[in-house]
Amino acid sequence: MTTNEYVRAFAGAFVLASLAFGVEASPLFVSKHFLWVTGFVGLNLFQSAFTGICPLVNILHKLGVKDGPASCN
Repeated sequence: MTTNEYVRAFAGAFVLASLAFGVEASPLFVSKHFLWVTGFVGLNLFQSAFTGICPLVNILHKLGVKDGPASCN
C-alpha cells in the first residue's frame, strides 16, 4: 500500500469508529463527544488538501512507506 491508500484507510476507519462510538443509535455508543474525532479528521483532510501538510503522511514516511502515483483511479 502507498501513503495515499494508508491515509484513506486510516481516515475512513477513524470516521467510522467515531460514528459508532458517538451516535446514540449505535449499539457501541459511548459518548457523543466521540463525534469531535469525526470533525477533527474532516478538518485535517480539508487543510491538508490546501497546505500539503498531513501528520499521518509524515509518520508513514518515517516508517518507510513509499509514495504512490498521485492519480486516483
